[in-house]
Amino acid sequence: MISTPQFEIVIATHNPGKIREIQQALRSLPVKLRYLNHFPDIPVVNEVGQTYAENAALKAIGYAKETGLCTLADDSGLEVEALGGRPGQLSARFGGEHASDLDRIEKLLAAISQSGNPERTARFVCCMALAGWRARRKQARGQPRLLTITEAICEGEIAPAASGVKGFGFDPLFVPAGYNATFGELPMEVKRRISHRAKALAAIRVFLDSWLAQT
Repeated sequence: MISTPQFEIVIATHNPGKIREIQQALRSLPVKLRYLNHFPDIPVVNEVGQTYAENAALKAIGYAKETGLCTLADDSGLEVEALGGRPGQLSARFGGEHASDLDRIEKLLAAISQSGNPERTARFVCCMALAGWRARRKQARGQPRLLTITEAICEGEIAPAASGVKGFGFDPLFVPAGYNATFGELPMEVKRRISHRAKALAAIRVFLDSWLAQT
């Protein structure tokens, strides 16, 4: 029997790579996924938090309030030891607001080279926040609240040069611990199992499985 989606969740990102990973993680759940381009007139929620968790929560609650639907948002970044943890929360804007992935990769490699620090250790961090209403209703009532938030880390190191065309962002530079290839080279099924976002989404999936059964 085909199950009918019981409610909708807005995925609060325009990043097509993130959207694909979220779609994969939440597949088979009885939900309908909506996207920010379905709501072209709502204002952008500014990421003014001091941590990944704060920014993820701000976006999830803010877009839930604007759309009237439960919203899933993330904030993530690459922390490079040689750069004192940068670019961190500014990873998506590293190199400028309209920089391409290649621009950001080239700037990161240049910054590491200029640092004079031979340390290549790095980590990806991801926080995922789900906001909405405690009980599922046909129409949202009251202010949305944070339902759950998860955080995950993937340790690794920065490769000497970009390699691979899979993934997005800094994936072609990041070699996860225990592997000899970048996220840009590894099969997607491996990334879906070990990446920072995959692990944060797995925890979201566990929450949703329980929440959907109870509400």
